[in-house]
Amino acid sequence: MKKLFYITCLQVFLLSITWNGVAQQNKQHQISVPVEKNMSWWTGVIKHGEMMPIQNGYKANLNQNYGNQIQPMLLSNQGHVIWSEKPFEITLENGMLNVISPDSSLTYIKAGKTLKDGFKFASENHFPPSGKLPDRLLFSKPQYNTWIELMYDQNQEDILEYARQIIANGFPPGVLMIDDNWQEDYGKWNFHEGRFPNPKMMVDSLHTMGFKVMLWVCPFVSPDCDVFRKLREEDLLLEDKSGNPALIEWWNGYSSLIDLSKKEGNQWFENQLNTLKETYGIDGFKLDAGDFGTYEGCYSGGVKVSPQEHSELYAKIGLGNPLNEYRAMWKMAGQPIVNRLSDKRHNWEDLQKLVPGILVQGIMGYSFSCPDMIGGGEFVSFLSAETIDQELIVRSAQCHALMPMMQFSVAPWRILDKEHFEAVKKAVEIRSKFIPLIMEFAEQSAISGEPIVRSMEYVFPHQGYELVKNQFMLGDDILVAPILEKGAQHRNVILPKGKWKDELGVVYRGGRSVDIKVSLERLPYFKRLK
Repeated sequence: MKKLFYITCLQVFLLSITWNGVAQQNKQHQISVPVEKNMSWWTGVIKHGEMMPIQNGYKANLNQNYGNQIQPMLLSNQGHVIWSEKPFEITLENGMLNVISPDSSLTYIKAGKTLKDGFKFASENHFPPSGKLPDRLLFSKPQYNTWIELMYDQNQEDILEYARQIIANGFPPGVLMIDDNWQEDYGKWNFHEGRFPNPKMMVDSLHTMGFKVMLWVCPFVSPDCDVFRKLREEDLLLEDKSGNPALIEWWNGYSSLIDLSKKEGNQWFENQLNTLKETYGIDGFKLDAGDFGTYEGCYSGGVKVSPQEHSELYAKIGLGNPLNEYRAMWKMAGQPIVNRLSDKRHNWEDLQKLVPGILVQGIMGYSFSCPDMIGGGEFVSFLSAETIDQELIVRSAQCHALMPMMQFSVAPWRILDKEHFEAVKKAVEIRSKFIPLIMEFAEQSAISGEPIVRSMEYVFPHQGYELVKNQFMLGDDILVAPILEKGAQHRNVILPKGKWKDELGVVYRGGRSVDIKVSLERLPYFKRLK
């Protein structure tokens, strides 16, 4: 026997089943909202940034994290907020938005009239800002990741040479991230002796050059190393259904997982990181993985583990390390954690995903964001000069320049000719002029929760800008219109009402679109005049 109860927008499905005379109940909670004309919705699936605002036919299941951050929330440009403490499913079909959750924390409220109203309500009530920032160097200088240049051959000599070349080629030292394979094994977090004969000297040298040093780590443990045997004896590995250490597949093979739901497991992992800081002077960590799918079918002491809970526990490790970076995330918005966009390929299509990705990160509470690596993080594209698009590197650097963070990996001096190299350096120079303003907005965000980078709809509500996702606002008064198409000689820019002055000193009347000429070295931006 089925009974269906409708409660305005909040619908609770109650399925009663009689089995051997015993009534059992399975509740599902649903919110259904008609998407009226001029109503737009954004979801907390960061990987889908370019799909937003969502359109008819959109579907998402928040039990997946799609390789990036997940916030269990939807916001509308008319001030609506949908929130749940647990994952839910989303569909938008035939003009009806449906959100279904097995959890009673699913709520719906009209918190105001604009996207900003909805965001501020959600921030205050569901993910209040901590008042703290990640390490300021992540914002104030470019970041440099060794992945593209060294790939799996991370070694002391080449890392030091990479750092020396950064400075020799006129780039300012900042955070240097040593990527995967510096370690002896997954879970065995000590420097590989063959590739790093004197890691303390290396880190000291990098510090002397002006860098802070981050190391790549993950929550995995190789099943054929002595650390695995030790952790197995101490019951600090997640288990499969039979009670044996779970063996999961990830992009580098098969590994077991540290059980972070146990205090002792969490403490063991943090002790490894603290040892690296104390022994070698390491400043922070790139905490990779943490994807929900990794934890599917895992148990702790015979109890099934929530994948989202484990992802959140992994994220909390970053709270003790101001120099941090994450790609996968469950909730944790408003915290001093750096959230990177998912890995981007070396092509124009993925370059065009940076702005919408950063914009949706902002309204989901992930203000301290990094738009992946300049030119993309797909190393196979950089193995041959024939696969490298020099113009793409320039436009990618320009797109990063006025975002919260700017991260290099492929060495511009290695792959670019003089013209393109100078254009990249100019992008860094443009950023340097804006650092005081970017830092001001970052500090404000730590207190207010508001995004550093904002959409046109957020700053100028109900003026028809909800679909604009190829330009963005830095704060409320700087409009940035990066070049995102190959070979572009012109750029159409939408200017809201008022007067706007571009970086060349030309003043424009707003309330219209303007066509501007662009050169290789130009990053168009406009300041609102008051």
